[in-house]
Amino acid sequence: MSLRDRVALITGGGRGIGRAIADRLAEVGCRIVIADVDQGGAEQAAAEVGVAHEVDALGVGANVADASSVKAMVGAAVEEFGALDILVNNAGITRDGLLLRMKEADWDQVLTVNLKGAFLSTQQAARPMSKGRWGRIVNIASIVGAMGNVGQANYVAAKAGLIGLTKTVAREYAARGITCNAVAPGFIDTAMTQALSDEIRAGLMAQIPMKRLGSPEDVAHAVAFLASEEAGYVTGQVLHTNGGMYM
Repeated sequence: MSLRDRVALITGGGRGIGRAIADRLAEVGCRIVIADVDQGGAEQAAAEVGVAHEVDALGVGANVADASSVKAMVGAAVEEFGALDILVNNAGITRDGLLLRMKEADWDQVLTVNLKGAFLSTQQAARPMSKGRWGRIVNIASIVGAMGNVGQANYVAAKAGLIGLTKTVAREYAARGITCNAVAPGFIDTAMTQALSDEIRAGLMAQIPMKRLGSPEDVAHAVAFLASEEAGYVTGQVLHTNGGMYM
């Protein structure tokens, strides 16, 4: 599988799952743009990915919740590489709490970053993709967007909305050679889950038929497939990557 010289932009790509996606897309030949609210982290990650995989890489600071920042982010990618072929909407935050105790500000912030951010980024990225008559948009949803989760009304609503956005973008842009799909990870072994107690982690793994948490690389491989030439007839789909926890 090769995506030699395709230009891929990954939001929230400075660490965790986003960084793993950047590494995997660089491995198959993409020129990489890593965007992150932490500009220094984005620049460092881009430098490391570029050296490790011998590809051109650019790090940019961006707040996906801000329309002008998103426009500048996409503009920087196109100015640097002359095109934008792949967008991975990975940026996201959590502000957990039970429904009755959830602050309105926490609801608004999660919906703004996780859902509006993907809308704004897709809206801007679709322009150069349409001009090139080729594009891959991959949204990072979540298992909880399909099955719900206690204490995450805001996050679940955003991820469920992201799945709906995926299907609409797929319908609107199919005729322009652009696909739009989602990857819905299950519980992934990241800093967030590593901070959980051994008891809670064991409880999570008991719900997973494969009896292990996923790795960021598991998600990255799914994204790389949906971004590939081989996935050209796949659009509007949700690829559940969860070890069988949800089926």
